[in-house]
Amino acid sequence: MKNDNTSTSVGASSSRFKINWGTGIVIAIALFMSFILYFVIKVQTNSKYDNELVVEEYYKHDAHFQDELERMQNAYDLKNKPTFTITNKGVTVTFPAEFEASKIEGKVSLYRPSNKKFDFEIPISFSDSNPTLLIPKLNLVDGRWDITMEWQYDGKLYLSKETLYL
Repeated sequence: MKNDNTSTSVGASSSRFKINWGTGIVIAIALFMSFILYFVIKVQTNSKYDNELVVEEYYKHDAHFQDELERMQNAYDLKNKPTFTITNKGVTVTFPAEFEASKIEGKVSLYRPSNKKFDFEIPISFSDSNPTLLIPKLNLVDGRWDITMEWQYDGKLYLSKETLYL
Protein backbone atom coordinates (compact mmCIF):
# COMPACT_ATOMS: atom_id res chain seq x y z
CA MET A 1 0.00 0.00 0.00
CA LYS A 2 1.30 3.25 -1.02
CA ASN A 3 0.93 6.19 1.33
CA ASP A 4 0.65 9.41 -0.59
CA ASN A 5 1.59 12.27 1.73
CA THR A 6 1.84 14.85 -0.93
CA SER A 7 -0.53 17.74 -0.43
CA THR A 8 -1.45 20.33 -2.87
CA SER A 9 -1.51 23.90 -1.66
CA VAL A 10 -4.31 25.90 -3.10
CA GLY A 11 -3.75 29.65 -3.21
CA ALA A 12 -6.58 30.43 -0.77
CA SER A 13 -4.53 32.95 1.17
CA SER A 14 -3.63 34.91 -1.95
CA SER A 15 -7.30 35.58 -2.77
CA ARG A 16 -8.13 37.14 0.67
CA PHE A 17 -8.17 40.90 1.08
CA LYS A 18 -5.32 41.94 3.36
CA ILE A 19 -5.38 45.17 5.38
CA ASN A 20 -2.06 46.49 6.56
CA TRP A 21 -1.77 48.89 9.53
CA GLY A 22 -1.71 52.01 7.35
CA THR A 23 -5.01 51.11 5.67
CA GLY A 24 -6.50 50.32 9.08
CA ILE A 25 -5.57 53.76 10.42
CA VAL A 26 -7.10 55.49 7.38
CA ILE A 27 -10.32 53.47 7.75
CA ALA A 28 -10.46 54.22 11.50
CA ILE A 29 -10.00 57.98 10.91
CA ALA A 30 -12.65 57.99 8.17
CA LEU A 31 -15.13 56.16 10.42
CA PHE A 32 -14.43 58.55 13.31
CA MET A 33 -14.90 61.60 11.06
CA SER A 34 -18.17 60.16 9.76
CA PHE A 35 -19.34 59.57 13.33
CA ILE A 36 -18.55 63.17 14.36
CA LEU A 37 -20.13 64.65 11.22
CA TYR A 38 -23.30 62.63 11.83
CA PHE A 39 -23.73 64.14 15.30
CA VAL A 40 -22.86 67.69 14.16
CA ILE A 41 -25.50 67.50 11.43
CA LYS A 42 -28.02 65.94 13.83
CA VAL A 43 -27.55 68.69 16.43
CA GLN A 44 -27.69 71.50 13.86
CA THR A 45 -30.87 70.30 12.16
CA ASN A 46 -32.88 69.13 15.19
CA SER A 47 -34.85 71.88 16.95
CA LYS A 48 -34.58 69.92 20.19
CA TYR A 49 -30.95 71.07 20.41
CA ASP A 50 -31.48 74.83 20.19
CA ASN A 51 -28.30 76.89 19.81
CA GLU A 52 -29.63 80.26 20.94
CA LEU A 53 -27.45 82.94 22.44
CA VAL A 54 -27.92 83.83 26.10
CA VAL A 55 -28.17 87.52 25.19
CA GLU A 56 -29.51 88.53 21.77
CA GLU A 57 -27.41 91.67 21.37
CA TYR A 58 -24.23 90.56 23.10
CA TYR A 59 -21.99 93.50 22.17
CA LYS A 60 -24.61 96.11 23.05
CA HIS A 61 -25.10 94.36 26.39
CA ASP A 62 -21.34 94.19 26.98
CA ALA A 63 -20.94 97.95 26.42
CA HIS A 64 -23.06 98.59 29.53
CA PHE A 65 -21.27 96.06 31.72
CA GLN A 66 -19.68 98.69 34.01
CA ASP A 67 -23.12 100.19 34.71
CA GLU A 68 -24.36 96.71 35.58
CA LEU A 69 -21.47 96.19 38.00
CA GLU A 70 -22.23 99.50 39.74
CA ARG A 71 -25.91 98.57 40.13
CA MET A 72 -24.93 95.15 41.51
CA GLN A 73 -22.55 96.85 43.98
CA ASN A 74 -25.39 99.16 45.10
CA ALA A 75 -27.53 96.10 45.85
CA TYR A 76 -24.64 94.35 47.59
CA ASP A 77 -24.01 97.37 49.83
CA LEU A 78 -27.57 97.32 51.22
CA LYS A 79 -27.83 96.30 54.88
CA ASN A 80 -31.09 94.47 54.20
CA LYS A 81 -31.41 93.00 50.72
CA PRO A 82 -34.47 91.78 48.84
CA THR A 83 -35.00 88.04 49.27
CA PHE A 84 -36.29 85.39 46.89
CA THR A 85 -38.32 82.60 48.51
CA ILE A 86 -39.88 79.53 46.91
CA THR A 87 -43.42 78.90 48.21
CA ASN A 88 -46.36 76.71 47.20
CA LYS A 89 -47.84 79.64 45.28
CA GLY A 90 -44.64 80.46 43.38
CA VAL A 91 -41.60 82.64 43.99
CA THR A 92 -41.96 85.50 46.45
CA VAL A 93 -39.69 88.55 46.20
CA THR A 94 -39.70 90.37 49.52
CA PHE A 95 -38.19 93.80 49.97
CA PRO A 96 -37.05 94.89 53.43
CA ALA A 97 -39.63 96.78 55.51
CA GLU A 98 -37.51 99.94 55.41
CA PHE A 99 -38.41 100.41 51.71
CA GLU A 100 -41.64 102.21 50.84
CA ALA A 101 -43.50 100.13 48.27
CA SER A 102 -44.64 103.20 46.32
CA LYS A 103 -41.03 104.29 45.67
CA ILE A 104 -39.84 100.97 44.23
CA GLU A 105 -39.87 100.66 40.43
CA GLY A 106 -38.38 98.12 38.07
CA LYS A 107 -38.77 94.69 36.52
CA VAL A 108 -37.99 91.08 37.25
CA SER A 109 -36.59 88.97 34.38
CA LEU A 110 -36.80 85.20 34.64
CA TYR A 111 -34.42 83.30 32.38
CA ARG A 112 -34.66 79.57 31.80
CA PRO A 113 -31.20 78.36 30.59
CA SER A 114 -32.57 75.14 29.08
CA ASN A 115 -35.34 76.70 26.98
CA LYS A 116 -35.69 80.27 25.80
CA LYS A 117 -39.44 79.83 25.25
CA PHE A 118 -40.06 79.94 29.01
CA ASP A 119 -38.27 83.30 29.58
CA PHE A 120 -40.46 86.19 30.69
CA GLU A 121 -40.43 89.54 32.48
CA ILE A 122 -42.83 91.07 34.97
CA PRO A 123 -42.93 94.64 36.28
CA ILE A 124 -42.44 95.26 39.96
CA SER A 125 -45.81 96.34 41.34
CA PHE A 126 -47.41 95.93 44.72
CA SER A 127 -51.10 95.69 45.55
CA ASP A 128 -50.73 97.27 48.97
CA SER A 129 -48.09 98.93 51.13
CA ASN A 130 -46.39 95.57 51.72
CA PRO A 131 -43.34 95.42 49.42
CA THR A 132 -43.78 91.76 48.40
CA LEU A 133 -44.05 90.52 44.83
CA LEU A 134 -45.41 87.06 43.94
CA ILE A 135 -44.39 85.32 40.72
CA PRO A 136 -47.14 82.69 40.23
CA LYS A 137 -46.12 79.04 40.03
CA LEU A 138 -48.28 78.50 36.93
CA ASN A 139 -45.73 80.60 34.98
CA LEU A 140 -42.80 78.51 36.22
CA VAL A 141 -41.69 75.04 35.15
CA ASP A 142 -39.59 72.88 37.46
CA GLY A 143 -35.85 73.25 37.08
CA ARG A 144 -33.26 76.02 37.15
CA TRP A 145 -34.25 79.69 36.87
CA ASP A 146 -31.88 82.66 36.71
CA ILE A 147 -33.67 85.70 38.10
CA THR A 148 -32.46 89.23 37.42
CA MET A 149 -34.21 92.06 39.19
CA GLU A 150 -33.48 95.58 37.96
CA TRP A 151 -34.98 98.15 40.27
CA GLN A 152 -34.64 101.64 41.62
CA TYR A 153 -35.50 103.27 44.90
CA ASP A 154 -35.38 107.04 45.41
CA GLY A 155 -33.53 107.44 42.10
CA LYS A 156 -30.72 104.99 42.96
CA LEU A 157 -30.36 102.00 40.62
CA TYR A 158 -29.96 98.43 41.86
CA LEU A 159 -29.47 95.03 40.24
CA SER A 160 -30.06 91.76 42.08
CA LYS A 161 -29.36 88.33 40.61
CA GLU A 162 -30.39 84.97 41.98
CA THR A 163 -30.45 81.38 40.78
CA LEU A 164 -33.34 79.23 42.00
CA TYR A 165 -34.15 75.55 41.51
CA LEU A 166 -37.85 74.67 41.57
